Amino acid sequence: MKGFVLAGLASAVVALSADQNRFTNNLNYHSPSRRHDTLGIDIPQVARRTLKRGAVSFKPEELNFTHGVASGDPYPDSIILWTRVAPTIESDKSNVTVEGTVALFSHETEQYIKADPNPICVDWKVWKAEDGLSNGTSNGASVAVAKGTAYTTSDIDFTIKVEAKGLEPFRTYNYQFTICNSDRGSPVGQTKTSPAAKDSPKEIRMAVFSCSNYPNGYFNAYGNAARKNEHDYVIHLGDYIYEGSQGGERAHNPSRTLFSLHDYRTRHGQYRTDPDLQLLAKSTAWITTWDDHEISDNVYRDGASKLNNTEASFRANGRFVSVDQRKMNAVRAYFEWMPIRQVDPDDNLRVWRSFALGDLADLVILDTRSYDRSITSLGWNNKYIELIRDEASRSLMGSRQENWFYRTLRESAARKATWRIIGSQVIFSGASGPGLDNWGGYIANRNRTLKQLYDNKIGNNIFLAGDSHQNWVADVAWTGKYDYNSVSGAGAVGVEFAGTAVSSSGPAGNIASLNKVAKGRMDKVPALQWQEGYYRGYFLLSVSKDKATTQFYGSPTISTRNAWHLPLANFTVLSGENKLARPVAGAKVEAGFARGGTTTGANLTQNTETGKWQVVGFDQMYISHDA
Repeated sequence: MKGFVLAGLASAVVALSADQNRFTNNLNYHSPSRRHDTLGIDIPQVARRTLKRGAVSFKPEELNFTHGVASGDPYPDSIILWTRVAPTIESDKSNVTVEGTVALFSHETEQYIKADPNPICVDWKVWKAEDGLSNGTSNGASVAVAKGTAYTTSDIDFTIKVEAKGLEPFRTYNYQFTICNSDRGSPVGQTKTSPAAKDSPKEIRMAVFSCSNYPNGYFNAYGNAARKNEHDYVIHLGDYIYEGSQGGERAHNPSRTLFSLHDYRTRHGQYRTDPDLQLLAKSTAWITTWDDHEISDNVYRDGASKLNNTEASFRANGRFVSVDQRKMNAVRAYFEWMPIRQVDPDDNLRVWRSFALGDLADLVILDTRSYDRSITSLGWNNKYIELIRDEASRSLMGSRQENWFYRTLRESAARKATWRIIGSQVIFSGASGPGLDNWGGYIANRNRTLKQLYDNKIGNNIFLAGDSHQNWVADVAWTGKYDYNSVSGAGAVGVEFAGTAVSSSGPAGNIASLNKVAKGRMDKVPALQWQEGYYRGYFLLSVSKDKATTQFYGSPTISTRNAWHLPLANFTVLSGENKLARPVAGAKVEAGFARGGTTTGANLTQNTETGKWQVVGFDQMYISHDA
């Protein structure tokens, strides 16, 4: 009898060990920072919950893939896959995962322990896209090139994030999640790995987005890009969510400014209910970084515009949540809900990273907001920031990231990558004017970057930016230090393409008045070559060995969900010239103003659902929030 008991115990231990591996496979159980293990999940404890007497698992029919699927951070041999499977669309209310040294999951009074004693089991698999979508269903004769099993629980808001390994470079794959022992599957997603560093792809195309404010308007730009399917990857430069509170037909949920882990989880969940966001997420691998609103407006290392690191602000503005705790909550939710890798196991705030896209390009993603930047404009201290903007001690990135950035640029040039594509949340070129909360508030940091490029003769640099909610295209030049000719572009060391918002507000005015404003900017900023402030949208960047091109697209209205899609302007950069090709934009743009060009205003717009072209116009751009 004793032998049977021991055998049964051994079997239970083996089963528990296997279950722990399935928890470990879900990257969201790990802490975003290995320096802070207590911000991770106590996997053995969660696994032991399955042995509790009376535990009853969810039935497959009680579960849903509530927010679609997504993929991101492509490597040549692996990719991150994401989904959420849950009995409810609501996010978990527990703050245990951000309570530091509080013993995890040891309190029987925690509601989620009673509600969620057993994990949800999900199988996932990846197969070559050319094998067809039918191979992704549980009934299909799929040939999986990667597969696995993972668990999720309410502890991580029912999210699942796994790394699919053993893939081939620059290849398109399909993938799907399925609830274990059932035919209940997620939508079928499509993704693509990156080229290997030594590969020589002919062309790489990236759709670039920023600033999606849910109550302000519909995410038509996401849907248009997904339906046109002209890109290999999506780059999102931040302000993917907004932390404020706004009403209307797409009112923010929760209806308050975000502070707690539950707040941030709920807001991420709301954004992922948008059908156009889900469409683009399931069809393309995303490479993301945050701007400020994923945490708080004008965030910096020690505070933000509405929550300063003081007792008064803690009590009044922070609702008894400190700056550091709020960042922790926001970062935890971001890592749970986004298909992003933990880049550095020792760094819970690091999202700056790089991707070698064959020998064609190095994509360098920066964090010029949260990581370690010096104090910025907070609304009440602008005169102070103007006084110190030139100080050498000031940094947008912090010394660690800054040194990594310069080293990455030099290494990219040394390995003879054709292009360096630099994703920065805020405008680098100075196209939008001096500024305080962008590179203009950190002049020495900007000059140190330019010095790296000029002194090391690093060319073919393409800066990307969002944040400003307007379109800007400029040569990148160290004016005042080197001669620069705004007509020919001689003396520049690269170009910058800064995109408008998906749905966040732009400047007030109609198209005609904003076109006039754009024209007036040209005399003030010599490096600026095109500016446009009316439309919401995105741009497509394509790079090949001999040139880089961008196509800017606008949504003529986001007050309704629609498929209208307006080409605004096209630009070319020839390899080795380090400037925009002249005449700029072929001397003709749809809106805004290009230096030396004309503005057509034809309003010839494509419907991305039907493919048909039509002259359209709308009186209202945004959702109205009038009472």
